[in-house]
Amino acid sequence: MDLENQNRVKSMTEEFGGENIIVLVGAAEAESAGLAAETVSNGDPTFAGSLAGVPLGLKVYHVVEPEFKAAVPEEVYSDQIEMMEMVLDVDSIVEEMTEIRTQYCKYL
Repeated sequence: MDLENQNRVKSMTEEFGGENIIVLVGAAEAESAGLAAETVSNGDPTFAGSLAGVPLGLKVYHVVEPEFKAAVPEEVYSDQIEMMEMVLDVDSIVEEMTEIRTQYCKYL
């Protein structure tokens, strides 16, 4: 997650409260998605940004996870995400995101 997005997430969390924030990621690989998820939930593991050492505990989902898919109108999901879902390793992404949420998210 780039430094600008870290700043945005931190600022919004301070303004609205972590219990009111859900972060949505769309990285193509489980490892990249997991890094972004860990950054907003446990702090930036690379210690490079404003979230270094700042465990926000935020809920974070990937766009191909069943929880998100169920919350989006079927037509919108089909138009915007379904093609991506066909080429990604969805099982690995879901596994990685679930592990991060279970380990670090305090607003489940």
